[in-house]
Amino acid sequence: MSAKTIADAAEIWISRCELDELEQSTLRSYRGQLKHHILPLLRDTELKLLSRGDVREFLDAMLAKSTRSMTGKVLTSLRSLLSEAVDREWIEYNVAKDIKLRNNKRNGYRRVFPEKSELRKILDVVCEKDRPFWTTAIYTGMRLSELRGLSWLNVDFDKGLINITQRADENFKIGRPKSKAGERTIPMAPSVRYHLQAWKLVCPKGPLDLVFPNGVGNVESSANIHTRKWRPLMKKAELLNDAGKPKFNIHSLRHAAASLFLEQGWPLKKVQTILGHSSITMTMDVYGHLMDDVANDVSLFEKLENDLVSEL
Repeated sequence: MSAKTIADAAEIWISRCELDELEQSTLRSYRGQLKHHILPLLRDTELKLLSRGDVREFLDAMLAKSTRSMTGKVLTSLRSLLSEAVDREWIEYNVAKDIKLRNNKRNGYRRVFPEKSELRKILDVVCEKDRPFWTTAIYTGMRLSELRGLSWLNVDFDKGLINITQRADENFKIGRPKSKAGERTIPMAPSVRYHLQAWKLVCPKGPLDLVFPNGVGNVESSANIHTRKWRPLMKKAELLNDAGKPKFNIHSLRHAAASLFLEQGWPLKKVQTILGHSSITMTMDVYGHLMDDVANDVSLFEKLENDLVSEL
């Protein structure tokens, strides 16, 4: 029996992903990562001979020609691939399990999202037909796929809650959220409830009973939302960059919502739950910097010094 290689593990991993009925967009992404990144460098590497050092060298090679974001995604896929090999008893241990990308704070990625004044601009100029959609997006932090797949059955006006139990993928297929954490309940701000109640009376009807369908009641495409709603809205709100393109993307509203939650002093665990993150570590990694309070930190150190000196 020949020794199993990374290529063998990649083949069986993709087969497992297909059996798990992952979304086609996710499968395309995984296949692309294998074709363009993992297999060119590691294809013939024997699984039992792969070391932590090999994985680190692989990541360094990727960083030299690709972005940190893509390198991080590929590392996650490589971990999953090796985990499948462990389950098959081809190897005893996943050498990539505990490897992380080293932080590069100097050149690290900085998320850009609308400030409160810019959110007010958006709400000031949005047309009444689209107001329910953007109001919900801003105040809930829902993903675009969750907004596209939201049904009226999951909007509880009596309790003031939105239940996230499904989403719409890029192929217009309705399915469960990507993770268990994605299934959650989000309280409605008063304006969200008000605008959704009014919108329900005139919302296009369809077999899926969607809250934000297209004109004939079916799943709206994300492309249409970007080109026919978001871009004109950004132009109307005068939120464009020097090239005349939108200053923000739609996903930035999710980050903006998180900043509003944290500004209210909500516990990080609550923010994690509302956003649907699978772990509090993810929430901290993405939004921890928003909790910094330099003025308060200074006062804390002043108190620390005073307490120490007073005991001398």
